[in-house]
Amino acid sequence: MTAIMDGYLAVAAIAADLLGEAAVARRWATPSALPGMSVGALAGHLARQIFSVEALLAQGSCDQRPISLLDHYARVPWIGAGPDDEPNVGIRRDGAAEAAAGPAVLAARAREATARLSSSLVGERPDRVVLLPWGPWPLMLDDLLVTRMLEIAVHCDDLAHSAGLPTPALPDDVADTVLVLLARLAARRRGMTAVLRALSRAERAPTTITAF
Repeated sequence: MTAIMDGYLAVAAIAADLLGEAAVARRWATPSALPGMSVGALAGHLARQIFSVEALLAQGSCDQRPISLLDHYARVPWIGAGPDDEPNVGIRRDGAAEAAAGPAVLAARAREATARLSSSLVGERPDRVVLLPWGPWPLMLDDLLVTRMLEIAVHCDDLAHSAGLPTPALPDDVADTVLVLLARLAARRRGMTAVLRALSRAERAPTTITAF
């Protein structure tokens, strides 16, 4: 098991715990921090970052050459899409569908899937190639897990904020992985100088260096 696999399992467990919080259940039907999504739909989207990994591992082998992590983010359709464009409409729809059975069921499913992944990832190679059906394009398993770590980190913050809870702390190695990826994506989108100034020179900092 690689450090990336360990990190992914750690944040999956953090997400599953957050999904089980009473404050999340109380606000289930209320609007979340993300426009057009209820707290329940946001919780469903967060849980999908666990369920999707289990589903992808259950696929057969893929013999295609994997693309890089940065190439993956150059291709994903939701970057740059408007709120009413199909990629984002689909994300909201799928999140709501996952949440349809309610908070207790979703939290239990997330905990059970995380426990199964703790066993199934032990025998996996980090360079196993998995085909992302929403592409479709191939990624190495460790790179796939990094994408899910980023999603979980971002959406745990969204969900905690929506439920009036503190954002869960991430393990240091996970935080490093997520922040390095975000910095690379931000530099590609905004330019290295913009990111450098935002992090080191308040007087010359740009208005935003968002990665997406």
